[in-house]
Amino acid sequence: MTKNKEEIRTIAKNRKAYHDYFVEDTFEAGVSLCGTEVKSVREGGINLKDSYCEMTGGEIFALGVHISPYEKGNIFNRDPLRKKKLLMHKKEILRLRSAAAREGYSVIPLSVYLKGSLIKMEIGICKGKKLYDKREADAEKQMQREIARKI
Repeated sequence: MTKNKEEIRTIAKNRKAYHDYFVEDTFEAGVSLCGTEVKSVREGGINLKDSYCEMTGGEIFALGVHISPYEKGNIFNRDPLRKKKLLMHKKEILRLRSAAAREGYSVIPLSVYLKGSLIKMEIGICKGKKLYDKREADAEKQMQREIARKI
């Protein structure tokens, strides 16, 4: 029998992160969630806007990630804005910690997706954009749109 490739389905993207930051490197991390949170994420009830990652005690957590309460849930629904523990190798966490220690750099969640039956989060080492960088990027996007229209 042939083994099926793991299907990747994107659930949420942090578009604001790409607008506000230059993404220099990306990592894949597992997310530790409870049952009703998993069901809510599978339905698309997750928002990554204004989220960031924090390293404490050799562990990494995603803060500001909003997972809507599961509608059919009951007392087992958790706080929508609680810290979500990310599952990564120790070497990767140390690399992220050293990158985030540099001035102007942050660790930001970029997207959440299903990889097979697992929920994964793509996080990136990001450097903040200045206002003129944002204007330049917007002008470039506008030029690309005009070129696409003419073609």
